[in-house]
Amino acid sequence: MARRRAAGGCCCHRTPMNEDNARFCLLAGLILLYLLCGAAIFSALEHPSELRARLLWKQRLNNFTRRYRVNLGALHTLLRQYEEANGAGIRVDALRPRWDFSGAFYFVGTVVSTIGFGMTTPATIAGKTFLIFYGLIGCAATILFFNLFLERIITMLAYIMRWCHERRLRCGGVRATSSREEPSGEEDSLEGWKPSVYYVMLILGVASVVIACSASTLYSSMENWSYVDSLYFCFVAFSTIGFGDLVSSQRDQYESQGAYRFGNCLFILMGVCCIYSLFNVISIVIKQTLNWILGKLPISSHCPTGRHRYTGGSVETVCDSETDAGAAAEVYDGRRLSEELISVNELMVSNKVSLALLQKQLSETAHQGPRQSYGHQNGFSGGVGALAIMNNRLQETSVDR
Repeated sequence: MARRRAAGGCCCHRTPMNEDNARFCLLAGLILLYLLCGAAIFSALEHPSELRARLLWKQRLNNFTRRYRVNLGALHTLLRQYEEANGAGIRVDALRPRWDFSGAFYFVGTVVSTIGFGMTTPATIAGKTFLIFYGLIGCAATILFFNLFLERIITMLAYIMRWCHERRLRCGGVRATSSREEPSGEEDSLEGWKPSVYYVMLILGVASVVIACSASTLYSSMENWSYVDSLYFCFVAFSTIGFGDLVSSQRDQYESQGAYRFGNCLFILMGVCCIYSLFNVISIVIKQTLNWILGKLPISSHCPTGRHRYTGGSVETVCDSETDAGAAAEVYDGRRLSEELISVNELMVSNKVSLALLQKQLSETAHQGPRQSYGHQNGFSGGVGALAIMNNRLQETSVDR
């Protein structure tokens, strides 16, 4: 039935790979252009400073060898040996031990969160081997935690936006009714209202900025960093880039040391969760932008009847919601409860409506409507976007027949 409908229906189902290939190529080209522009800018900003630092080091090295009559080759050997010792945790300044329990706990936190500062790394073969298996499970579990955190953030923000919308209606002298009630007379129903994905992105962005500014205030006072360096560290750590040039909580002693280390871990946890959620929402908006760009191109293979309607800051994908959602409904309604993995075509079709899925979840959560999910039957969580697609398929294949 699904194949007959696809054959006689919209061309979007006949050539899903063409659209996805076009989107992939466009995104790859834009990322390459973004990388080239970034490389040019950073090279212009940082290369002169690198050359000055290199020249200054040569001058200091020559002055030292002449002043103390030290053999330059022997000095180079000593410096290389120090670099090896530095990799093992030996520093000129007094720092806390890297591999006591607190240092090891900080290390495993950077591993499972995928930050990986690089200051502390295992030196033994046993440690490196254990890290492979430890990181495999730990990173996967943490990514799942971040996805579940995003799902709960979406739920909370949907309730907040609904409350704000109802309050605005009351201030306007209009009584708001839910979608389950019958609106009468001048009452305004909430059935047509949808919380905007862009408001979610804005709220997550503001929350990330607030956390980063608060953490930077703490780091600038405790680590003696400038405020700009502290903001830089917050972004590098929260986005899990983790260069390792600046790392917090590395000195052996601090004022109010226990409180500071607790606050440091708390800020990093909250910051990583917020930035991860923000990245996920931004990626959905980027995909929608790619769809818009492809729709403007003359060689676009989009469905001729497909259109995107923008209402009140939210996006409704009309063609996708009518055709792709119909196909997805047949897949996820239990029509196919076979044991095979999700096919590439199903994943491609489902990924087209990731923005619509997030918008739908926002709307259903705000209206407290019933959510069609197998999660209540077998314990799986619905998730958001690509996570929802995999979870729905897992739910589908785990239902008792």
